[in-house]
Amino acid sequence: MSPVDGKFFTVMRQISGYLMHALRPFIFSFFALLAPLSVNAANPQQEAPDVLIKRVSEEILDIAKNDKQIQAGNQQRIIELVQAKIIPYVNFQRMTALAAGRFWREASPEQQAALTSEFRTLLIFTYSGAISQVRNQRLDFKPLRAAADDTEVEVKSSVVQARGEPLQLNYRLEKTPVGWKIYDVNILGAWLVETYKGSFSSEIAKGGIDGLIKTLAERNKRLAASPSAPAKS
Repeated sequence: MSPVDGKFFTVMRQISGYLMHALRPFIFSFFALLAPLSVNAANPQQEAPDVLIKRVSEEILDIAKNDKQIQAGNQQRIIELVQAKIIPYVNFQRMTALAAGRFWREASPEQQAALTSEFRTLLIFTYSGAISQVRNQRLDFKPLRAAADDTEVEVKSSVVQARGEPLQLNYRLEKTPVGWKIYDVNILGAWLVETYKGSFSSEIAKGGIDGLIKTLAERNKRLAASPSAPAKS
């Protein structure tokens, strides 16, 4: 690995470590978000964004607290939970486009698809690493401040812990034909997209979009080879 690649991986580890620490009590319900069981599941576009986030978040917390395999750190089970409960409610393409910034428009459709896939995989690993540490936290949601015809909103919440101050956890969502989708998350005052944007820009400046895709792919391979510690290298 070259010194340049080593520096990028160091930055990515720092980002992952930050997210792991911030989300340890909860995990992205990021983003976590899911194919839930409720009276609105068959017609999700009728579900208000704050109702969606609250339902999904509480469902994930409940599963994480009571699933013995998750509590034991079974990565396969954790990834299955993320795939089932988070992926359907996140707009990874928009999230990736925002993180790539102006370079996204310069990328070919094939490059955009590959970059989105690798970024999604990275986030899955990052957040999967926190789920097994969920214990007795609870969520507190703020009243939604949005007009009925808004197509983008911010849902504000906090993770209440037995000890320490509550952790800020806010979501930006957009209204789509198939329902509300998350495209960014704010953890302790820092938006996830902005957290990655600087590293992405630096890597693209050195090796282009293909260079970033390659670096993320290598990072994901390393994470996949370390099932006991998915957010570390």
